[in-house]
Amino acid sequence: MPPVTRVPAPHLGPEDAVITEDGTVYSALRNDGWLLRVRPGAEGAEKVANIGGRGLGCELMPDGRVLVCNADLGLQAVDPETGDVEALLPEIFGRTFGVCNNASIAPDGTIYLSESSSAYALEDFKKDIVEDTKSGRLMRWKPGQGEPEVLLDGLSFANGVVLDPQGAFVLVAETTHCRIHRVWLEDLRTDIFAEVPGYPDNLSLGSDGLIWTALPAPQNAAVSKLHNSPLWLRKIVARLPAALQPNPPKVSWLMAFSRDGELVHFLEGDPEQYHHITGVREKDGRVWLGSIEEHALGYFDLA
Repeated sequence: MPPVTRVPAPHLGPEDAVITEDGTVYSALRNDGWLLRVRPGAEGAEKVANIGGRGLGCELMPDGRVLVCNADLGLQAVDPETGDVEALLPEIFGRTFGVCNNASIAPDGTIYLSESSSAYALEDFKKDIVEDTKSGRLMRWKPGQGEPEVLLDGLSFANGVVLDPQGAFVLVAETTHCRIHRVWLEDLRTDIFAEVPGYPDNLSLGSDGLIWTALPAPQNAAVSKLHNSPLWLRKIVARLPAALQPNPPKVSWLMAFSRDGELVHFLEGDPEQYHHITGVREKDGRVWLGSIEEHALGYFDLA
């Protein structure tokens, strides 16, 4: 990975990044309830709207607003010019979201979105991963049309979502088991798009036509082995003090695939520059990064 340029954020945890046609970057803070904007050429990020919760994935809507996956409050549409926040989908199936995580928007406005867990809230995501609750799902929803349709459930911490540019399939990252599922939209059959060496987070489609994924941490062999243990044991381990739980090493990893699943890039950067990458977005050769462990967004230019 080329050296990363840091763009300071006002608080910790700009989880994702999305880029407009003029190069403006938006990101939502996971920890502090704000949507941020980085104008072209700016040296820092500015606050543009308070979303009142924990911001994760961001996408651009056809009407110019920013779609935010608010972990606790569901899908929100944010007008970055006025700061107005509209609750699009605050509940599903008669309850609040466990973790509303990532989304992708079709040209007709249909939204594909993930709920990582219906068993735990965001602050307990590690418990969900250790216990392997399989309570995540991929859904499809058109604004104004009632409840979303479940396309794939039983996922172990469903995460990043991206729609094929040709509309043939949608991908969803299954973080716990280090793989990306593909759902073919014609008949909803599923297969594995890619197995990856770390825990995949957000997915995005680049202007280069590639499907990018961020890998905030490498796969932990002990955790994977634990998934074969009885549930009672997994629950005990999930509740151990943080000091006794596995501490993932710092890494700075990105992968990019063709729409056929061929690996095109596996980039490894200096984790002392920027680490625990959760969001990635490429536009015109520039790759923007988000991280829940950094007080900054980052970017670099592909060779």
